[in-house]
Amino acid sequence: MKSSKKDWINQAVHKIEADFCRSVDTHIIPIPLKNYSHHGIDLYLKDESTHPSGSLKHRLARSLFLYALCHNWLDEGITVIEASSGSTAVSEAYFANMLGLPFIAVMPKNTSSEKLERVHFYGGSCHLVDHSSEVYAVARDLAIKTRGHFMDQFTYAERVTDWRGNNNIGQSIFSQMAFERHPIPKWIVVGAGTGGTSATIGRYIRYQRHSTEVCVPDPEGSVFMDYYSTGDETLRSEGSRIEGIGRPRPEASFIPSVIDRMIRVQDKDSVVSMQILSDILGRKVGPSTGTNFVAMLRLASELKENGLQGSILSLLCDSGDRYQNTFYNKNWISSHIGDVEDSFKDMSNSIKTF
Repeated sequence: MKSSKKDWINQAVHKIEADFCRSVDTHIIPIPLKNYSHHGIDLYLKDESTHPSGSLKHRLARSLFLYALCHNWLDEGITVIEASSGSTAVSEAYFANMLGLPFIAVMPKNTSSEKLERVHFYGGSCHLVDHSSEVYAVARDLAIKTRGHFMDQFTYAERVTDWRGNNNIGQSIFSQMAFERHPIPKWIVVGAGTGGTSATIGRYIRYQRHSTEVCVPDPEGSVFMDYYSTGDETLRSEGSRIEGIGRPRPEASFIPSVIDRMIRVQDKDSVVSMQILSDILGRKVGPSTGTNFVAMLRLASELKENGLQGSILSLLCDSGDRYQNTFYNKNWISSHIGDVEDSFKDMSNSIKTF
């Protein structure tokens, strides 16, 4: 006999909660830069690449599924559709597969092939569009045609997580930093794709009355920084070339009021920073982590110039293994980003002479 919808939802929530209980928290790893530490400035990364689906978006996907289940939006056999630049699609495919639900990711055609392969690995399918601005309407149309459910991460990301605590990423960061030299970070640096993570962390900081400030680095082509400055919701752009962060329009989940500062980061600097950080850590990181590292270095330089000490923490969003054919391919970088050799030398020298 087929179970009732309520029974199915109860079982689905139980499966997701069991998956969470099987997971340990992600590690915070120090970035080993002795000259920075000598000046009393410590840099850290919270390694979100170790989640079961391989990225920071695992947290978001889990919350989105629980939110949809508790709102009675999902049922056995319903197709789940998401608009995504890649990592959220992989993580949602993971949870859809866990619950036995069909999954379709609407993604820009320039999404890395490694991400497409991971969606397929978890039993999902990919519907590719020419431009990132098209994903929203196409996802909605597919949800109507399939009588499925459009998760809509860009609307719901900022509200699906309990920002007051309950094991959110902000609570995790501050509890893990408790025994460090500077346990309350001066800055937490987090790029914005949906804006959900910066919203959660920014709200949590204020709720806990910490002095920490939130900095969001924004890549070329994204409208977030201009929206942060102007509040103009009609802004549109070509979109970001740094997968996972930056958007061609302001998103509902991007909350400027909880962000203390934004920094514009050039694509060349993101790529170079990604490469340098990978060498420092002895493992490949993704391009959005490179964007974060650029902002971390700039903020560290400002602390030094002002004679201040403290810690700066950011996120290792995903592994560079997802970008072997793009951001770790010299020919691809040359044709899509340009010559980065001079930028590599400048940034390397800056780190060495800090």
